[in-house]
Amino acid sequence: MARFFGLRGTRLNVAAIIGVLMPGIMSVGYNTASLGGVLSLASFNKTFPEIDVVHAKNKDYASSLEGTVVAAFAIGSFLGTFACIWMGDWLGRRRTMMVGATTQIIGYALNASSYSLVQLIVSRMLVGMGTGILLATIPLWISETAPAKRRGSHVVTKGIFTGVGCATALFFDYGMSFKTKNSIAWRIPFAFPVVLSGAVLIFVLLLPESPRWLIQKSRIAEARYILAALADVDAEDEKIEGTISEVQASLSLAGGNTDFKQLFHMGPQRVFHRAFLAVGGLLFLQMTGATVTTYYTTAIFENNLDLQESTARLLAAVYQLAGPCGAVLCVSVIERVGRRGLMMGSAIGNAICLACIAVLGSQVDNIKAAHAAVFFLFLFHFSYIVGFGGIPYLYATEVAPLHLRATINSVSISVAGAFSILIAHVTPLAFNKMGQKYFLIFSGLNAVMVPLIYFLFPETSGRTLEEIDDIFTLSDGVLDTVRVSKTLPCLSGVEDIESPIESKPKFQTILKEKEISV
Repeated sequence: MARFFGLRGTRLNVAAIIGVLMPGIMSVGYNTASLGGVLSLASFNKTFPEIDVVHAKNKDYASSLEGTVVAAFAIGSFLGTFACIWMGDWLGRRRTMMVGATTQIIGYALNASSYSLVQLIVSRMLVGMGTGILLATIPLWISETAPAKRRGSHVVTKGIFTGVGCATALFFDYGMSFKTKNSIAWRIPFAFPVVLSGAVLIFVLLLPESPRWLIQKSRIAEARYILAALADVDAEDEKIEGTISEVQASLSLAGGNTDFKQLFHMGPQRVFHRAFLAVGGLLFLQMTGATVTTYYTTAIFENNLDLQESTARLLAAVYQLAGPCGAVLCVSVIERVGRRGLMMGSAIGNAICLACIAVLGSQVDNIKAAHAAVFFLFLFHFSYIVGFGGIPYLYATEVAPLHLRATINSVSISVAGAFSILIAHVTPLAFNKMGQKYFLIFSGLNAVMVPLIYFLFPETSGRTLEEIDDIFTLSDGVLDTVRVSKTLPCLSGVEDIESPIESKPKFQTILKEKEISV
């Protein structure tokens, strides 16, 4: 068989999206939502009575245990992404994804066969670890193999597949919920995503490694071959040589130092500044309130909005379909509207929707208010996905310099994961104490994001990864990058591959202007 199925150019990029990004990110969404769909299932609570909040004598204790079980997945995800700080550059993008998919499969086996709370927690942690590894690596790999003009739209398809994964989990849970007297109602849904992880394992073996990682490891001949396949040009084309030269110049500017400690130094490439932006974008994602609605959608509909169990389950599944709709809009306009515009617009929409949910959902005896709260919950999910379903993951890979891209990306997702652990653990208690007013906290956080994004986050749309290096190299401070991104010409040819040699300003020229000596 010809390498990469004989595919080249756009078709090879599409194969990477369908073969790896789609099943890998679907597994992320599926694993995030699957537990939430069975928390109120009678057969599940019979097996794990310790976390049956509805029938518990001590609801605070049961809520705390339930939060621990839910948080176990987030803890595992944190550990998985944190491991990628070292594993991502050591093993490369492909082998790291293989480790993640294998870890998921082990976790699924333990999860589906759980008979004790301890086994359930351990299995959820393993599933989370594998999920974290894929989440930290797949968008990074796609970003490093996609052309500049389509990098954004390719990576943010993550939002589509996350939503499809969540919806699949909840529809599966809804369908199986009619077998309420049998544990098969939740064991089969827990085992199903083996299919998704298996697809990742198979396809990642047949698709190309990141050419930028290969250049970083001085495997130039292999990188040249892959760059030529991705651009559908001859391996000796001058554009390929230009790309290699620019990547090497970026690495030269960094001095080849990939030490974790470099994250806390500024240097000519403003590494700490860039790490701060990457972490900030993913923290914003957690602060939107989407973690709460994703983990506890069914419980919110059933327990807090007083809907029938079957209605709550069906609504929770349909709710997740709002995500792919928002993601399609994001994919369609991201290169025209830009990352900043979508994130700010989304944050404004989120703040309004969450405030409405808090006010309307608090009127427990008003059925019309409850229905209106459901509407705004759906609208919130659509709004959230448009700006935060995939963009923070894309942005973290874009603003990071090559020599620390895997490290910064993994640290960013790890920090966000740690915050997710906190949210997952305190949410059951918060709902018990505050009810729907809990959403007012997230409404305020969304409002605060708007000025922060406007003043601190430079636009990266349409630029090569090396041109984004230029923005930071030319900036004189934290508040200067937005100005530079607006004034620095975007010179990438729309038909060229990353970093065309004839159109991009050279790093040497930039260094001369800044009077920096490498």
